[in-house]
Amino acid sequence: MGYISDLRKALGSRPVIGVGATVLVINSEGKILLNRRSDTGTWGIPGGSKELNETIEECALRELKEETDISARDLRLLTVLSGPEYYFKYPNGDEMDTVIVLFSVRDYSGTLRINDGESTELKFFSLDHLPVLESRAAAILEKVRSGKISLG
Repeated sequence: MGYISDLRKALGSRPVIGVGATVLVINSEGKILLNRRSDTGTWGIPGGSKELNETIEECALRELKEETDISARDLRLLTVLSGPEYYFKYPNGDEMDTVIVLFSVRDYSGTLRINDGESTELKFFSLDHLPVLESRAAAILEKVRSGKISLG
């Protein structure tokens, strides 16, 4: 069990402040990798919560590998995001006030494959043709599209 799961046992669905890493994987065509979430059916960006005694970079690499089966070779820190637009209520009622450490990756290896039950599909999308997004992913990608977050 992970740290957040342990907290949930004690706190139930009450709001938890969670720190995690999210990774924008950018392919050679400039498209961004998204995962269709199994809990909401909407599309999100690979990432997840930091575990105890793990660096945020280790979290980013672990979550990317767990969710996509790819390994990053050039993890690049983009920004740290927090605030009301990153608050999320999961379908099961759990509430999370998320602090997102956002990374990008352009150089990666491996073949895309779903490794866990968190996703039902993995696909690259252009910023001009995005699917229905989970709220936090929508907030992030809107900042990318508006130039508030630079992919370099």
